[in-house]
Amino acid sequence: MSSVPYPPQRQLSVGEVLDLSFRIYRVTLLPCLLLATCGVIAGELASIYALIKGHTMPRGAGGLAVLLAQLHDPTFVTLYIVGVLLTLLFYAAVLLRQRASITTGSGGGELALALRRMPAMIGLVVLLAIGFTACFVPGAIAAGALSGLLFLAAAIALCYALVAVSCAQTILLIDGEGPLSSLARSWRLTTGSFWRLSIIYTVALMVLIALYAVIGAVAAVLAALFAHGDVAMVTAFAQVIGIILGAVATPFYAALALAVLADLKVRKEGADLAQRISATA
Repeated sequence: MSSVPYPPQRQLSVGEVLDLSFRIYRVTLLPCLLLATCGVIAGELASIYALIKGHTMPRGAGGLAVLLAQLHDPTFVTLYIVGVLLTLLFYAAVLLRQRASITTGSGGGELALALRRMPAMIGLVVLLAIGFTACFVPGAIAAGALSGLLFLAAAIALCYALVAVSCAQTILLIDGEGPLSSLARSWRLTTGSFWRLSIIYTVALMVLIALYAVIGAVAAVLAALFAHGDVAMVTAFAQVIGIILGAVATPFYAALALAVLADLKVRKEGADLAQRISATA
């Protein structure tokens, strides 16, 4: 069995949720590294294709315009869609392997289980895309045209909605619920915890930014030493570093999702009481 106390026996503070996330991450990083790397590489398939073809990769401020221009290439579009689907698949496998590692101490079969959950995950993504597009894009455009204050209000509403549905994918994967029920349950679990969850996510984001900065600085030094100003080599080096960063960060995202959901279950659904009853039975 794993030494990680999961699921928690009581409600956790903000610091304890973050500490649980780091503990899950440390224990499961190596077992999940290959799956995470495959997921990141899959997500870069379209960019790698564009790089091979000598095109500009769709990143940065002009990334959307570049992406739209490349949509005329059917191979690019196919690789982009396949990459997104494979990224979803491997992220789900990472999360499932982490949960198996910290609850039973072993793993196996997570990729097959994630594959079986793919239709539900795709449905969840479609529902989220439709919901945010229908509710927030027209509102943000209207608010921006009227006043900056209304635009700020629309941005706050968007942040609230993002936090409210932040547990939906984890619920779908861990508890096997459907897309709609996962969204509804996530909204119910996160109600009343907006500021608390915002702090947790913000601190986690700052940790990742610091990690990216350190690795990026090391990569820049190595690129200066070995690339010798060769643009193609520098670009390829940056691609490799991006894959490494993504592979290291993906298990942390999943670990944070597991820790947050476990704590919310204790707070809203009495998971701690159920555990104690089953332990004494």
